[in-house]
Amino acid sequence: MTALVSQTRKRCVSLRLRGRLLVTMAVTAAWGMCFAATAPSALAADVQSKQWYLSAMQAEEMWKAATGQGVKVAVIDSGVNASTPSLAGQVLEGLDATGAEGDETDDYDGHGTTMAELIVGTGRGGGLKGLAPGAKVVPMRVADTQFQNEHSVNAYDTADSIRAAADSDVKIISMSFGSDFQMQREAEAVKYAQSKGKLFFAAVGNEAKEGNPESYPAAYPEVVGVSSADRDGKVAEYSQNGDTVDIAAPGNDIPYWCNETFQDYCDGDGGTSAATAIASASAALVWSAHPDWTANQVLNVLFDTASRDWKKGTLSKYLGHGLIRPSMNILKGEGTPGAPDISPLTNEKTSGSTATPAPSASVSAKPEKEEKADGAVAAGASPDKGDDDQLVYIFGGVAAVVVLGAAAFALGRQRRRS
Repeated sequence: MTALVSQTRKRCVSLRLRGRLLVTMAVTAAWGMCFAATAPSALAADVQSKQWYLSAMQAEEMWKAATGQGVKVAVIDSGVNASTPSLAGQVLEGLDATGAEGDETDDYDGHGTTMAELIVGTGRGGGLKGLAPGAKVVPMRVADTQFQNEHSVNAYDTADSIRAAADSDVKIISMSFGSDFQMQREAEAVKYAQSKGKLFFAAVGNEAKEGNPESYPAAYPEVVGVSSADRDGKVAEYSQNGDTVDIAAPGNDIPYWCNETFQDYCDGDGGTSAATAIASASAALVWSAHPDWTANQVLNVLFDTASRDWKKGTLSKYLGHGLIRPSMNILKGEGTPGAPDISPLTNEKTSGSTATPAPSASVSAKPEKEEKADGAVAAGASPDKGDDDQLVYIFGGVAAVVVLGAAAFALGRQRRRS
């Protein structure tokens, strides 16, 4: 399932730097300082034995120095089941932005819970181990297309979630959802999150063979687009590519919760969804080791220390800056943080230069049910039209605003888990 989009440029970062490397899809680089491509034992039956990337990324060694402690990550997804053994004590109060029945801990298909475990899971009960087990997750429930078709939902759930995260004390936003279209309110929320000093990761999508469309929010200039790579450090064949890709993380052969019953994990590819969660966890590790850094500095170090076999400062359309390697900073002290108020995504000055938000910030507000009619869409229905009920399409640099009718709105809200 994927995250998608449609805009001809992703970054304001100078095109001379972006000088897209037309490297093949088989671009290869090492995950850790000394990566050995060993497969997990065929005799190992538990799910943790299949988390090959933990040893490749030197997780055990990193955890002696940093675990993500003190860092909160907002997971904008299908909800997070806080009662799995691996997530006991790891999930804080969040937000159900759907406006539908249930709350943020009612995960309607298991996807969000998988992402949370990949970030902060303790591994108790044989569950998935998170790369940043000392961090905490703040769940934000939003609707995918199927959930939207079956319920009356808040039309602006992703934008509301991003804003709530921006106004809270979370440091990192992780979103493994995406759409083919950008929405004005969502785009404004993304800018707002950057202004509040948040570091935002999103999946670029798994539709490389189905037209390779761009995906929002990954395609917004302020968001770190994450692609998926395999055990050998090669880009996954399904991982979308282009100007939306900023960095790559493990995504192949990663187990996930099969469904909303939480009875079994399934084998398969975690896709760019899992890659996004692992990239977010990597940032949490670095930030916990350097709590005084800003989002810009954390990201700059992740870009600086990424593994690549091409010139630094030039990005691959498949792997961006390269394969994420937090161990290079945590274990070897490498990576230049740079200016606290200059975004490594756009090379522009940002206002969100402080590492710690106001102490009063928290995520607790729920959408008011009586207000749902103003920002909700029932299955197959159109919301009331207003300034925000529009998509912005880019044609040769010219923006065309389209006021949405029922069919167009439904199309604009088509979302896939990446």
